[in-house]
Amino acid sequence: MFEEYTLGIEEEFQIVDPKTRELRSHVSEFLEEGKMLLGEKIKPEMIQSMIEVGTGICKDIHEARADISKLRCIISSLARKKDLEIVAASTHPFSHWEDQKIFDDDRFKLLVEEIQMVARSLLIFGLHVHVGIADPERAIHIMNAARYFLPHILALSTSSPFWLGHNSGLKSYRSEIFKKFPRTDIPDHFDSYSSFQRYIDLLVKTNCIDNGKKIWWDVRPHPFFPTLEFRVCDIPTRVDDTIAIAALIQAIVCKLNRLIEKNLGFRLYRRMLVQENKWRAVRWGLQGKMIDFGKQKEVPVRDLILELLEFVDDVVDDLDSRKEIEHIHTILERGTSADEQLKVYEETGDLKAVVDLLIKRTMEHVPNPDNMCEPISAE
Repeated sequence: MFEEYTLGIEEEFQIVDPKTRELRSHVSEFLEEGKMLLGEKIKPEMIQSMIEVGTGICKDIHEARADISKLRCIISSLARKKDLEIVAASTHPFSHWEDQKIFDDDRFKLLVEEIQMVARSLLIFGLHVHVGIADPERAIHIMNAARYFLPHILALSTSSPFWLGHNSGLKSYRSEIFKKFPRTDIPDHFDSYSSFQRYIDLLVKTNCIDNGKKIWWDVRPHPFFPTLEFRVCDIPTRVDDTIAIAALIQAIVCKLNRLIEKNLGFRLYRRMLVQENKWRAVRWGLQGKMIDFGKQKEVPVRDLILELLEFVDDVVDDLDSRKEIEHIHTILERGTSADEQLKVYEETGDLKAVVDLLIKRTMEHVPNPDNMCEPISAE
């Protein structure tokens, strides 16, 4: 019954020198071996100090956990062979974008030519979660409603408080960097899939984009796969947090789909209102308040996330993800990667100590990379 809600998870990792703690533009040194082990599950990104991995199509959250954990293990093993480490965080605490090399690929050269310094300075790392929805019309209506929860999801994932050696004062500075790109942030809502497609066709016709992949919204119907792709998240440092957030996203999609099947609507809020809550998530993460637009008042973020957990509770057992969803409570109590990074910096005054923390937490509850993980299917 729930086969439709398949999962795909993509994570973008920093490549770090454990001695200097700086980013290293060394993806090419282990990309070839990585492709031998993982096939299309591994690929370079525009910046050579970044490596992206993605799971296959996972039938449930348990398969997704196994896949993403083994991917972290293998990538870490390949990096350590070159005396490097991987880090899961959406900004590096002090490395500068000007020092990074662009990967030699025509696609990236064209992007830099088109967007110029905005593209060159995009030294950020993210998490993308795909949830399978076969009907594109249904996907649009679920996307319309799911926009409301994007700030809640972002608040749970924040991992980018530092930028170029400074405390940015934000929990997700990555979000502000990415806003410089065109066609980003919270999308508007659409009356139908055909109205969405007309928008894409117009942009293609007028040479704004060459295909739908250059729509970089916080949630979008994937242009080539039957999925809703959630792109709002910072990349959590801990794999347990990544899995919990992916499970929550899957549950939101499932719950909203059930409401539509019962002909029950979910109130659609204007983009400008959802954007207000996103800013609050960017600025304060779990420590702040968001607006409950129904009640027209501020409410602590943690309270709203608890309400969200109640909202999706009746689908969690059907998705067999209760244990993973329960971990959201751990995030609420402990805080996010951004919270922990700031605490270490407050205690030590040393951004290198923050990198050391990130290296350690990235591999927490992941198979030991020193015992090279068994290759996983690259199909």
